Amino acid sequence: MATCRGIDVSVYQGAQDWAARKAEGVVFAFAKASEGQHTRDAHFATHIVGIVRAGLVPGAYHYGWPTQDVTTEAANYIAAVKPYIAPGFTHWLDLERRSDGANYKGRTASQIKAWAAAWIAAVQKAFPGARVGIYTSGDDIAAGRVPSAMPLWYPAYTWGSTAAPYSKAEAATRPSPSGRAPLFWQFTSTPLDRSICYMSESALRAWAAEEDTVALTADDISKVAAAAAKAVLTVDGIIAAPPTAADVKTNPYWALQSYIKDTNARLRALQATEAAQTAAITAMATALGKVDAAVDVPALVTQVQQAITTGVSGALADINIHLTTS
Repeated sequence: MATCRGIDVSVYQGAQDWAARKAEGVVFAFAKASEGQHTRDAHFATHIVGIVRAGLVPGAYHYGWPTQDVTTEAANYIAAVKPYIAPGFTHWLDLERRSDGANYKGRTASQIKAWAAAWIAAVQKAFPGARVGIYTSGDDIAAGRVPSAMPLWYPAYTWGSTAAPYSKAEAATRPSPSGRAPLFWQFTSTPLDRSICYMSESALRAWAAEEDTVALTADDISKVAAAAAKAVLTVDGIIAAPPTAADVKTNPYWALQSYIKDTNARLRALQATEAAQTAAITAMATALGKVDAAVDVPALVTQVQQAITTGVSGALADINIHLTTS
């Protein structure tokens, strides 16, 4: 499986030579931006500016306190990172229990999960389309504190405090905490927090730069199509679906579909009638021309066709009346 390499830093790391890190093969780098409702990482600006200037895939993370107000915490993070947003900037919620449990105190797993989902939603709203994920432990995943279907950055030090090289992690089996497949694996904190991403460099850059979208189900697509059809066909009141249409049958626009079918049938019948009338009148005009040479056959046919058109317009008006009053 293709992978690429990265690190993450916080106030505990000094200024980095990011050009040298890039030369070493580092592709992405994430920096701590904030914690709780008001705390900002003192080295964040220095770190993130260097990361962006070096051309690495940038990202920032917020250490969460689910015991505190989620709106305030999200606002703290958003304000911290907003001045440094660059193309492909990724956002991460660091959701993990402190050793003393203070940031989880009095909160159930479901409450922590809901808090995390609310934080993510707030950040997604602030940075539409940006990638937002969760850094979290196997214990948090197993306990049900982590929202599903989110990019996962997973810390697990398989080799303890040993300074494991990237090559060792790249050769190892991809972790699967509680059946989840992390996109990033932080495999050591020695001498720095090192991670690998389970994408090639080009794939990661494309993923980070690409807008995050939610796949539509077949039912979603059907509803969108029906709504679009209704919007088009109800312009200027051409077709007005009855108020009960939404609740009468499984398909909320069944009545609209019935109208469309009925309209098609009526128009086809009119077209057939028009064709038959045109052929008959043309034959009659031609025969009349043979009897009276003074008859302008083409002009006569045109007059008849205009009369037919007028008749068709009247019929269409009748259809419109039928549709708007049914």
